[in-house]
Parts: sequence; structure tokens; C-alpha cells
Amino acid sequence: MAVSVLPAAAAGLSEPTSIAMAAQVQVAAIDTPLADAPIPTAYVAGADSGRQPLMMIPGFDSSLLEFRRLLPLLNPQAWAVDLLGFGFSDRTRYPSLSPGAIKVHLHSFWQQMIDRPIVLVGASMGGAAAIDFALTYPDAVAGLVLIDAAGFAAGPAMGNLMVPPLDSWATAFLRNPRVRRGISRQAYFDKAFVTPDAELCAALHLQCPSWKEALIAFTKSGGYNFLTAKIPQLTCPTLTIWGEQDKILGTKDARRFAAAIANSELVWIPQCGHVPHLEKPQATAAAILSFVGKLA
Repeated sequence: MAVSVLPAAAAGLSEPTSIAMAAQVQVAAIDTPLADAPIPTAYVAGADSGRQPLMMIPGFDSSLLEFRRLLPLLNPQAWAVDLLGFGFSDRTRYPSLSPGAIKVHLHSFWQQMIDRPIVLVGASMGGAAAIDFALTYPDAVAGLVLIDAAGFAAGPAMGNLMVPPLDSWATAFLRNPRVRRGISRQAYFDKAFVTPDAELCAALHLQCPSWKEALIAFTKSGGYNFLTAKIPQLTCPTLTIWGEQDKILGTKDARRFAAAIANSELVWIPQCGHVPHLEKPQATAAAILSFVGKLA
């Protein structure tokens, strides 16, 4: 298994979809206006198939490995990319992390690697990042898919703790395997999905340099709390996918997205929690491919 791009512990991955995606992770040197040197950015490439490309972005304190079960069902046109400061992308070249920096970096990745309109797929906080991107760069976005997305929801409640020495305490708390296991169990409707492999996928990026510093910087920035009033300004076709048993964000915001975005549709995934792309990947992929088909 080729996992040289990832931390050495990736050799312990045991489920086929995890092993396969880990072997596909690459790093591109992305030139941005943010730094003098290119920013090493982790991604999985889609094929140049002539089909509508999709670009998937993961949530808060996560990595592109969270798409390990969904991406194979969307190939060959699907890309996945880690946001600036998260996952396996470099955290050291631009330490002043904020939603604005994330957006610029993501646009630079899109320009350098894809450079044609995409269907942008964002999960949880990645949904908020996708909304912000689509509002700023509408010509780059042919369609938007929001999977149990943040945007209306407030950002991480840890923001007030991000001052020394509480910031180190807060990140140490998030690093604790028992805490992370509890969050994973809350994210799934079916707790059987919280396997050792799933826990390893969710924690691998913690071994990357400056994980703590980047998490503190982003949380102190306030995150995506500014988006609520802007969501109705979206004009691109939008699909909202939501787990009926989401205990992380609840279900109210799914209807709020559907009501606020003029050109939108809502698909509920039954017997599913906050992560339909992991818990119900077939149903999630079917909804996305149906949506993409309507854009043609």
C-alpha cells in the first residue's frame, strides 16, 4: 500500500475503501497569493473524462479520507481536496488561518488543477466553505452539494477558550482518543460504523506538523459565523443532502437551506446521522449523480 504521503500510521488502515483512497492521495504545490512559496496541498485527482467534475471538501478537523466510501461511487470525475490548515495539507506556510485564506487557497487549487466549472461538494464545515467559495467565485461553480452542512449553525464553541494556556488544553482535549470516539459515535446513527479503521482515518491528520496551531488559529478567526445572511444570495443549483437522525447539527437547518436557496432541492437520507457520505454512501452518491445529471 502506497501511503508515503500520509503519516506512517496509515499502514494500519484495514478496510478496503480506506486502503484504496490512502494509496491515491497526492500532494500538489499550489501557488497562491497567500505566501511567497507554493503551499503543499493534499488531494485525490479525478480523471479527465469529459464529464462534469466534482470537487469534494471535508469538514472541521477532518481530512479527505472522510470521502473514502463516496468517492469510488462518483469516479471518474470526482476530486477530493484538503482545506488549507486541515487534513494533510501544509499548515506551516500560511499560519494566519481564516475562512478568507481557505477560500483563496481553494480557488488557487481549482485554477491550477481543474480550471473549469465544478460541482462543489461540502460536508459539515466543508459545506460552509463551499457556500463561501460559490458566493465569491460563481463562475467556477456549476452546482453545489451540501451534506449536513454548516452555514446557519454557529462555529466551534471552543473559540472563547483559544487563549493561552486554555488553547493547549482545548486542543489536547480534542486529541484525546476517547473524546474523538465519542464524537464519532454521535455522528453515526449506526454505531457499528465506529470501527478501529474509522477511528484511524479520523485521527491520522493529527500527526501532521502544526495541527494544534492551525486548529487554534482557525477557531480564533471565528469560522463561518458570518454566512447566515449571505446564504439566500446563492444562485447556482444546489442539492442539500441530510441524514434524518443527525445529532451533530440536528435537522432544522436542512429545511432552512431549502427555503433560503432559490434554486435548490432537499434529499433526506433515512436511518442516517451526520455523515451520509460514510454511513449511506450509495444513497448519497445516487442523489449526487441524479443532481449532476440534471445540470447537463
